[in-house]
Amino acid sequence: MINEQFTSTAVLKAKEGKRTALKEALLELINPTRSEPGCLYYILFEDKNHEGTFYMHEAFRDKAAFDFHIETVHFKNFAVQMDELMSEPIQLIELVKIL
Repeated sequence: MINEQFTSTAVLKAKEGKRTALKEALLELINPTRSEPGCLYYILFEDKNHEGTFYMHEAFRDKAAFDFHIETVHFKNFAVQMDELMSEPIQLIELVKIL
């Protein structure tokens, strides 16, 4: 398990009237996160049938790289906005590749 790739999908749900603001805040995370040395991919989706529900599908070299990510200035800048923008806390779904 040590040095195993860390893959997850974060579910982020916008408060009523905050869809655009949440989307913009998430978009601001993309380039700096993709530039982190341990980031393998960082892709934002919006649920086609539930506007304002976003999914950040992400993979990092290992858990240490993910831990580094959540301590970056760009992520912390996003984190201080979460209560204002989101209707519930981030749901982080950790994934294990089967095949």
